[in-house]
Amino acid sequence: MKYILNKKYWAPIAFLGIMVFSMLFTACDNNDSNGKTITISRVFLEDVNSSVPDREVTFARLGQTLRIEGSGFTGLKKVYINGYSTYFNVVYVSDNSMIISVSSDTPTIDADPSVRNTIRFANDSNETTFSFEIRSGKPVINGISNTMPNVGEKILVVGAGLTEVKKVVFPGNVAVTTGITSDPDGEFFTVTMPSGVSDLGGSLFVESSNGGVYSPAYFNFKKGLLLNFDGQGQHGYWGTSTSMIQPTDLESTAVGVGNVSQGKYVPHRPARIASFDPAKNRCTEVWTAGNGVDNWRAQLTPYIPASTPLDKVAFQFDIYVPQAWKDSGFLKICLINNFNGGEWTGACYNFVPWIVDGKSVAFQPTGWTTVTIPLNRLYTWSKAAFTFEAVLAYREAATYQNFGMYFENSDVKLKDVTGTASEVEFASKATSVKVYTDNWRIVSLNTPVYNDFSN
Repeated sequence: MKYILNKKYWAPIAFLGIMVFSMLFTACDNNDSNGKTITISRVFLEDVNSSVPDREVTFARLGQTLRIEGSGFTGLKKVYINGYSTYFNVVYVSDNSMIISVSSDTPTIDADPSVRNTIRFANDSNETTFSFEIRSGKPVINGISNTMPNVGEKILVVGAGLTEVKKVVFPGNVAVTTGITSDPDGEFFTVTMPSGVSDLGGSLFVESSNGGVYSPAYFNFKKGLLLNFDGQGQHGYWGTSTSMIQPTDLESTAVGVGNVSQGKYVPHRPARIASFDPAKNRCTEVWTAGNGVDNWRAQLTPYIPASTPLDKVAFQFDIYVPQAWKDSGFLKICLINNFNGGEWTGACYNFVPWIVDGKSVAFQPTGWTTVTIPLNRLYTWSKAAFTFEAVLAYREAATYQNFGMYFENSDVKLKDVTGTASEVEFASKATSVKVYTDNWRIVSLNTPVYNDFSN
């Protein structure tokens, strides 16, 4: 037999249901207790994506969910995390356990010192405060101002969550715990390059109030040097053309503020050239020795396997520009000696640092700064996934295996720089800009994963 409920009863019944659910799910309004003494025994992190989904912990991050064990939770009215009144659902509260999430609005390093790293529980008659560390999101390292500095020079490490950095471990397990200056917002910190850092290079490991983090494994990797103009690698040159950088063109006067030059370096506009005319390519060129001398496979694959994804391998160099560089000129990175100049395709990459967000902006670092160009940004390999083997094989098959750079001074189309449609074009101008580079190297971008917990 089928029963049909009269429509006139639907609204009252629905309203009654809402009332019942409201009473069940209202937070912080639990009256089923006379206000017992509250005790806290253990705190667990709830993470269904972890190999240990219910793990006892001594700290938590913003946004994470906690299961707290103790007694006297029945009748709980308020929970304050770092002084912030935090929502909880009484449905997930029993006398001996409760579940609560750390709000993203919870203050961390800017919390009042008297309540920082505490959780306070209160009912009508009692309260208790439990010491428990609260961290922001995991720290991230996005870049290092100079990855091959001189001993005693300061470097700037940029990223997010880098608050209250207390320790930096350099390759070779060289730890620095003093002289570290942290940005209150966690966007950067500075530290001084110590002595004894391994020439094998590797990652920086950083300990902050938000936990640990590694940089990519590109710091001080001297085994990857292709050319430093001081004996590592061989400078290649031939002929007497105006464009060819000769050994007599190299400079060695100490230049740079903060991070200074290291022996000889290459001027991409040598003193014998007063300026570059507009609409000119291949204004100057500087090369490694190439065939019979350069052997990337033998030099690099003991440290960077040929099977490494190409987005995890990069070309780095240090650059210094004593006066503002803008409006005209760029460096062409040439994987082999097979370019006439002006190309925006092939096994090359055009470095135009003065174009920022589609506009010409002065590029002028105060000292020598490291530029990192992942090899998958070379135009030939920019549209699909490749491994380091593709680059090694390409060089080995080349007729002229010199690696080098041009200074070019032709017009620049924004679409060629960004890879997106644009009608904007920067017409070239005569320029006398000084651009110096040094320490050409191939490095790994692999970044060790830091786990808050050891399983």
